[in-house]
Amino acid sequence: MDYYKESLLLHEKLRGKIEVKSKLPINTMEDLSLGYTPGVAAVCTAIAEEESKIYDLTMKGNTVAVVTDGSAVLGLGDIGPKGALPVMEGKALLFKEFGGVDAFPILIDSKDVEEIVRTVEMIAPGFGGINLEDISAPRCFEIERRLKKSLDIPVFHDDQHGTAIVVLAGLINGMKLMGRALEDMRVVINGAGSAGTAIANLLNSVGVGEIVVCDRKGAIYEGRDGLNPYKEELSLSTNPGKEQGNLREVLVGKDIFIGVSQGNLLKAEDISRMNPDPIIFALANPSPEIDPSEAMKGGALVVGTGRSDYPNQVNNVLVFPGMFRGALDARVRDITQAMKIAAAEGIAHTIGDSEISREYILPKAFDERVLKNVSEAVMAACRK
Repeated sequence: MDYYKESLLLHEKLRGKIEVKSKLPINTMEDLSLGYTPGVAAVCTAIAEEESKIYDLTMKGNTVAVVTDGSAVLGLGDIGPKGALPVMEGKALLFKEFGGVDAFPILIDSKDVEEIVRTVEMIAPGFGGINLEDISAPRCFEIERRLKKSLDIPVFHDDQHGTAIVVLAGLINGMKLMGRALEDMRVVINGAGSAGTAIANLLNSVGVGEIVVCDRKGAIYEGRDGLNPYKEELSLSTNPGKEQGNLREVLVGKDIFIGVSQGNLLKAEDISRMNPDPIIFALANPSPEIDPSEAMKGGALVVGTGRSDYPNQVNNVLVFPGMFRGALDARVRDITQAMKIAAAEGIAHTIGDSEISREYILPKAFDERVLKNVSEAVMAACRK
């Protein structure tokens, strides 16, 4: 199938992928009086007197805003908020289909951090959660940090944390296949944007042995010239040996490669210089950092990509529906690192130890057990 052509035809036919539907049929004057005036006044008064009732009496408790400025749309870059709308509709579609969560695209026509933060703050009362989407780094870090501090509902930047959680889930099962522990792993992450930074931080949280992050100039290390504040912070928590050099040089002797950068950077010979049986997550789309067959030729034990036509797809749909399902049901005000780790474990444990194989360390997107496992794990972390 020509997905590009067929998708255009589908969107033209449907005029978008989501719509608002009424839960309350309006067939009589009594229906009208109950759903709107005068009956609705009693509901408004109840909320005005006790604000927490908004969760029980309105849509807020099951509704997420999918917020973007269109500056970093996957595979397309800065195409603006209007160009990003089909992706935001798609995200809302997945929220509903996979998590039963109502989600609305919110397009902000500004790249100014202050304007974006203030806009989200002003619309937040009508939503139970905020999902930031396709906002470029490093602005996305500041926007998320500010909103997490100012709002009393969970804020989640899926491009950062969704990717990191699925990567961790894959590594949890990958370790079972290797018969080794994450604490012993030496990891290289290529890409120091939103996803790469979040992956490094989450892997640090679970005690991964050693992490080196690379950008276009090579390894990031403490004291390297020209680092922005976010890379400077990253340099303090990674690369303890202050390794220097380009990606190919720092890969030598490592156990895991995670690419969140650009396609076709590596060859089989680069993988062969890593430690025996490495795990390769080449997540650039549409072309991974190394073709899976090339990585296997270099001796990779497991290869994952961001694509659905290869095994072990690192797909954020494994995370965000269950993450928000659990967070909304628990009515938490923040999504913590412990909740992210719990979500990763929930994804990983969907696959039984006896089922794990080189081509099956992550569940499929349509595995109905994932939503239950992730949401219950998140709620358990909330209770703890």
